[in-house]
Amino acid sequence: MDLKHSRSVKLNDGHFMPVLAFGTLASDDVPKSKAAEATKMAIDVGFRHIDAAYVYQNEKEVGQAIRDKIADGTVKREDIFYTTKLWATFLRPELVRPALERSLKNLQLDYVDLFIIHIPTAMKPGEDLIPKDVSGKVILDTVDLRDTWEALEKCKDAGLTKSIGVSNFNHKLLEMILNKPGLKYKPVCNQVECHPYLNQSKLLEFCKSKDIVLVAYSALGSQRDPTWVEKDSPILLEDPIMNAIAKKHGRNPGQVALRYQVQRGVVVLAKSFNEKRIKENFQIFDFELTPEDMKAIDGLNRNFRFFQLLIVVDHPYYPFSEEY
Repeated sequence: MDLKHSRSVKLNDGHFMPVLAFGTLASDDVPKSKAAEATKMAIDVGFRHIDAAYVYQNEKEVGQAIRDKIADGTVKREDIFYTTKLWATFLRPELVRPALERSLKNLQLDYVDLFIIHIPTAMKPGEDLIPKDVSGKVILDTVDLRDTWEALEKCKDAGLTKSIGVSNFNHKLLEMILNKPGLKYKPVCNQVECHPYLNQSKLLEFCKSKDIVLVAYSALGSQRDPTWVEKDSPILLEDPIMNAIAKKHGRNPGQVALRYQVQRGVVVLAKSFNEKRIKENFQIFDFELTPEDMKAIDGLNRNFRFFQLLIVVDHPYYPFSEEY
């Protein structure tokens, strides 16, 4: 096996994606400078896949961190796999390329490795990330995702991104893109919430059958941001089975949760701005879960979703009313 790609998966367009990614989403109370610091630490530790998004509002800092690590010789640009996401207010086809160009300008990079539709539910275009009417209800927009997809294909052809994909799509929305007349490129991935309490086994099987990589966010449970997540949600990392398996391997439950995904063929995001945990989250390549461990973790599934996207529940493309 080619060592450079031994910790990567080959995408359906021929590019390679590292199986373990560093997530850069931080809640609003975290200073933006922390994102830069943490991204540098992550690169130093060995992370090469950086998962970011326009809506996280810290691409300037994350871009600076990457450029600093290139400047000091730690990595070359081509060693880094950088993902950004098209936010819901930019799903109209004419807004797609300008949105990516805005991310590139913030990053001060010439291209990204992956550009994905963040959520399938369009919101009213404009500068407000979450546009609301006077009563506080989110203002939705109607856009045919096939038109959005065509605009992403053009970004790939223009060399602004190497690969294109989606996020928070169910199998029906994926089918809609895959069955689009004149489809030029398939989505390389579908990034969704995925962890032992929501193991997405049906969606994973569907994606594998279409040569689409499943990428897992909230793989360690969730940051429990009250904007998105109910406060009485279960705490995955306190699960007794996860802890028993971790103890047996001399690991922590977070490492077990990440390793579980990699062994299922899922690319996994690990988000932490804490140096010790960033290091630990990268240390998942030197142990293996047994088939019994995998089965026990599979048994924890309860189809529990931390991130329900309820603010767009009335949108015709709302993705989570389908079983998968």
